[in-house]
Amino acid sequence: MARPRQFDEQDAVVRATELFWRRGYHATSVRDLGDELKLTPSSLYRTFTDKHTLFLRALDHYRATESAQAERLLAADSRPIRQVLRDWMLWLVTCPPDGEPGRGCFVVNTATELGTTDDQVSQRTEAAFEVTRQALRSLLLQGRRKGELSADLDVDAAVELLFTTVLGLRVRERAGHDLARLATAIDVAIRALGPTPTTPC
Repeated sequence: MARPRQFDEQDAVVRATELFWRRGYHATSVRDLGDELKLTPSSLYRTFTDKHTLFLRALDHYRATESAQAERLLAADSRPIRQVLRDWMLWLVTCPPDGEPGRGCFVVNTATELGTTDDQVSQRTEAAFEVTRQALRSLLLQGRRKGELSADLDVDAAVELLFTTVLGLRVRERAGHDLARLATAIDVAIRALGPTPTTPC
């Protein structure tokens, strides 16, 4: 008869996510994971198969939480579109009071570390990036419909500009760059959307 597991598997994934996020894939050993999760190597392999499989589950967990939160923050509400964008982009680079500075985004960190060398990882990072692109596109289209953005705005090009800015911001946040400078970059990117159309008298 199989012995019942003495740990919460989902909690183990959450803790593994934190460790991979802090250290990266290559710098995190099976021993590190065992210490963090309080599992022997044999128990870890029996539950998660291998480090790579656990890493994929960590990415999935992160995407289901952090990426979904970003999508919610980008949803248009009663605020002006530009304010929604600015608040979201500042949120990306502002460490919460109980958080660790300089961790950046787990997805961006992973894409930077592993690039396109791992198909399963690439599929997950690209899926997360696409969620952000689509949320940006939805917000900009909403801005055009509300008359806050020019009807001539090239939404696809604007999405790529903002998305590229976001990736740069996450890397700079991880590098510990000054928040005031990042806020300046945010403001310039938003101004690139053009002036607010004037309402005819």
